[in-house]
Parts: sequence; structure tokens; C-alpha cells
Amino acid sequence: MPVITCIDDLKRLHKRRAPKMFYDYAESGSWTEQTFRENTSDFEQIRLRQRVAVDMSNRTTAATMIGQDVSMPVSLAPVGMLGMQCADGEIKAARAAEKFGVPYTLSTMSICSIEDVREHTKAPFWFQLYVMQDEDFVDNIIARAKKAGVSALVITLDLQILGQRHKDLKNGLSAPPKLTPATLLDLSMRWRWGLGMLGTKRRSFRNIIGHAKSASDMRSLAVWTAEQFEPKLDWSMIARLKEKWGGKVILKGVLDVEDARKAVEIGADAIIVSNHGGRQLDGALSSIRVLPSIVRAVGDQTEVWLDSGIRSGQDVLKALALGAKGTMIGRSYIYGLGAMGEAGVTKALEVIQKELDISMALCGRRDVRTLDRDVVLVPEDFEGRWQA
Repeated sequence: MPVITCIDDLKRLHKRRAPKMFYDYAESGSWTEQTFRENTSDFEQIRLRQRVAVDMSNRTTAATMIGQDVSMPVSLAPVGMLGMQCADGEIKAARAAEKFGVPYTLSTMSICSIEDVREHTKAPFWFQLYVMQDEDFVDNIIARAKKAGVSALVITLDLQILGQRHKDLKNGLSAPPKLTPATLLDLSMRWRWGLGMLGTKRRSFRNIIGHAKSASDMRSLAVWTAEQFEPKLDWSMIARLKEKWGGKVILKGVLDVEDARKAVEIGADAIIVSNHGGRQLDGALSSIRVLPSIVRAVGDQTEVWLDSGIRSGQDVLKALALGAKGTMIGRSYIYGLGAMGEAGVTKALEVIQKELDISMALCGRRDVRTLDRDVVLVPEDFEGRWQA
């Protein structure tokens, strides 16, 4: 067993063990991938202030996110096709999150269904909704989430239309993978992955097939998915969905101060500053660069979280220092899942928590809830000076 010391160790194992099309699906952005790259490189511009001669005993990373106790202010982001990175991937990630004491968010476009995850977990999880044109499907999936005891609805706002990701097109991405000569050659080298897939019945989009009227099999599913993302999604529609849900609502994909204010107006319990991991609008600013302006605008009216670009506990610390009350990780735990299954997700969480704890202490803080701008050094022009 290799020694895992950082998220990059898991990333290398993931690349070796998962089929190329699914590794590329996780490790890619849209168009030129500028935003995808800057999501991580912009974190590197922020430095930490080392403090000494302070009491570093009795430290805690415990916090709350929308009133829920968490072992650290980190949640697992919704990831489409997670069950293709590793057999039963959504179940394994949810179980790891539950045991670690952090929230897990199931994607609409998951391989394992809401009911699958509910059957294999005890703690309530969150559910991420893509708003589709099929209103009956949306109503039904909200009802299914309620029945499963889902404790918060995460509505994704930045995928009304699908951004182009070159690698997915070139790889012929599908779930399950199409068996071309190139795919068969690749799969023959990923025997761990293959054995796992042979041992599960969950190999397609189980939240959709059998639940959407015109998506009864793989062929009709592909057509349905390509046509169904709701391009008319606007604030009035979001408000109606919030009322229909009747519980806690988190809005994901906010990258502009004006949109953040709109989210507050309709009563969002939290907003997630996110650019979809650089997978939608290439050329948009990184999430960490936008975060301070959104916190200044609405931070005392709702919880502001950050998603996109976090690869370490130090990244979590920097986001919290710039005003986020919570964070979401995606690729960091995908690497762990693709590398080592449930144990890999746990290892990713352990790595991030240890880095957060030690870095926080060396910055002179014992409680993650006390992190503020005083623990970081931010370049004067970090947020950018843009011509009006």
C-alpha cells in the first residue's frame, strides 16, 4: 500500500486505476481550461501568516454548516457519474462522509440513485438538483428526496446549458462506456475497476432511468439528457422550487455580487461561490478571487461557502480566512474514490483535516471558527482591477 501524504498522491493512483475517459471527465475544464487552472493557481498567491508563542493545545476543526454539526467546514460536492470512478461510488463516498462527520451531496446525474444511497447510509444527506424541462420529473425527484429524508436541497444555477469539454467529446464519454477497440484496450489495464463493475448492478443513471417518462433505456436516456437542462431557469423559477421543497435550500454556482444579492432576496440558506470547477464558462474568474467581494456584499445575511479549486487543508483555511463559512470539495475526494474506493475518500478527508489543523495552529489559532483575514497575506491586486 503506497504512503499517502497529500491529495496529489491520491490523484496519481486515481489516474492509474480509473479508465481514461472517467479520469479525464474529472480532471478537465471547458474550452481552454483557463478557469479550471486558475481555480487552483490563484490559491497559491495567498500566503499564510506564521505566529509563534501562542497556546496551540486543545484545537478543534469542528463547525456548523446551515445549522448542521460538522467535524470540519467541508462538504462533499455533487459529482455526476461518480459511480463510474469506482463501482457504487456514490454509496461509498456517502458512507465515508457519514463516518467522518461531514455532509455528502448526491448529484441528479448520479449512477447510484437517491434510494440506493438512503438504503446504505444512516445520516441524512443533501441532494443536488439540476432543473430539467420535464416538470413531472422535477416534481417526482423532489418528492423522492423528501421521502428519503434528504436534509437540504442544493440547486445548481450554472448549468442551464452544457459547457463544452473537449476531452469528453474526444473520449466518447458515456456511462457505461461504449465498447470500442480503444475503450476495451484501456479497460483491460484497469482490472480493479473492472472487477468492481462486474460486482454491481449500478452502471447507469439510476435517478433518471425508470423515473423520466422518455428515458427508459440507455439510448433514450442520451437523447433525454441532451435536451432536458432548463434554459429558462430564472430567479422566479428558483423561488418556486424553494417553496415546493419547503426545507433548507443551498444555491450553487454564484460568481457575481448581483447574483449573490438575488439569492439572498429569495431566502437561500447558503450560497456556494462556484464556477462548476471550471467546467462551464471558461474565462470566468476563479472562485477564491471572487469570494471576498461576495462576502462583503451578503456575508452577514446568509452563509457563503466556496467550491472549486480546493486541493488541501491550507486551501480550506484560506477560503475560511477570506470569509467563507464552509467549503465544498469535488476533485479532492474523487481522486480518493478512484484510487482506493471508500477508504480513499476517507483518506482524502483525513489529509485535508490534518493540513487544516496543523496550518491553523501555526497561524496562531486553535478554533477553525475564529479564522479571519488576519491569518493570511493577500496581494493588493488579488481581486483584480477591471475597467468598468
